[in-house]
Amino acid sequence: MIAWTCLAFPGSLHADLQAHLFPGDGLEAAAVLVCARTPGPRLRLIVKHVILVPHDACKQRTVDTITWPSDFVEQAIAVGEDEGHVLVPIHSHPGGLFDFSEADDRSDRELLPCIFQAYGEAHGSAIMTPDGSVRARLYNRAMKVTPISAAMVIGDDIRIWWCDGATLTGPAPRPIAFTAGMTSELARLTAVVIGVSGTGSIIAEQVARLGFGRVVLIDFDLVELKNLNRILNATTADANAERNKARMFADAVATYRGEDVALAVPMSIAERDAVLAASQGDVLFSCVDTLEARHLADRIAAAFAIPLFDVGVTIPTRMSPKGAQIADVCGRIDYVQPGGSTLKDRRIYTADTLQAEYDRKADPVGHQQQIDAGYIKGIVEEAPAVIALNMRAASACVLEFIARQYPFRHEPNRLYAQTRFSLAVGDETLMAEDDFGRSANPILAVGAQEPLLGLPRLARPAGAL
Repeated sequence: MIAWTCLAFPGSLHADLQAHLFPGDGLEAAAVLVCARTPGPRLRLIVKHVILVPHDACKQRTVDTITWPSDFVEQAIAVGEDEGHVLVPIHSHPGGLFDFSEADDRSDRELLPCIFQAYGEAHGSAIMTPDGSVRARLYNRAMKVTPISAAMVIGDDIRIWWCDGATLTGPAPRPIAFTAGMTSELARLTAVVIGVSGTGSIIAEQVARLGFGRVVLIDFDLVELKNLNRILNATTADANAERNKARMFADAVATYRGEDVALAVPMSIAERDAVLAASQGDVLFSCVDTLEARHLADRIAAAFAIPLFDVGVTIPTRMSPKGAQIADVCGRIDYVQPGGSTLKDRRIYTADTLQAEYDRKADPVGHQQQIDAGYIKGIVEEAPAVIALNMRAASACVLEFIARQYPFRHEPNRLYAQTRFSLAVGDETLMAEDDFGRSANPILAVGAQEPLLGLPRLARPAGAL
């Protein structure tokens, strides 16, 4: 069953919160989470601000009790009210109890109605144990309580704590990579694949067969005879019928996973409905051939706090007396975490390269030639024989996801923010998260705030609900 409710933390915010809630004195501490929301139907609460309650401001702090002034709730209301954000007071359980105590229940019955008097239809509460595990619940105005299915931290590692299966001493043990336990957990998560062509179809095949409960496939393009040599599951009949790639692939997934797993979104990621569909994901795979699409994937990941895995391949050429020759055969995999360095920070695209791409679109013939030359730089090749290269890169991309959510490396994942490989020289180059600069990101964790992604062209149409 898909986890329809989730509390998602950017990794850096979770680390700061954990340090505050566990200062080393063994006493309870508190904070208030101000959370944006994704658009429906899923309810993903995205931690946008953390308002820390100073330890010395608390009237009482013991190993199992805390009393703190209302000033900080009022501060949270002032921050969250304008955008209708959800407030989630959170406190520590230094003793390790991974559940809400009777004292917590009484505190919520006193505090939450005060927040509802100010605004909102839903607010919550949460607890954290010393290892950083989080458990959360949601209240409506009638004070009916609903457990939040999962709490998730998207940092160097992707950490998840489920509300069910937990015991008083802690959450259920994490699954081990490549096991049936991993498959069972993935069945509760949603993967989004943007671009279901040469590389994207291979990634989509992997995530579908790995067991994701929902696979959202976004692509506006049609199957053609010239790309049958690199799109998995595509047939001559699909090409002759000019079938949409996303719909074709969703039908293929249905043959081995059932009808309700793959969701086709047959449109460009530059369209509002496609962005809304992508916002429902727990992990985002960007397998696109334009800088604009990468730019949008970058913004979706930031706005909705979704881990992003971006993959690209290229075959640069050089001129010799004998004509064009292969200079290298390359691939790149980037992992982008909310609050970390973005694809823009890493110069995968820049304002200038985006503008140049927009300018080329004014020349449809030249733009199509640019796309046709996308794999082999310097040679226009409509049907490049690159499925082996695509498979190498797509496999590395999905393995990067597995390494983040089910760590198996001997080194910290922070060292693997970007991986570039060269098949010509048999080399792999790693870039760590700390190797990149990080600019201010005004849309980080804004959720469903209009206009979507901070882009006026994606604003809700006039008169729409």
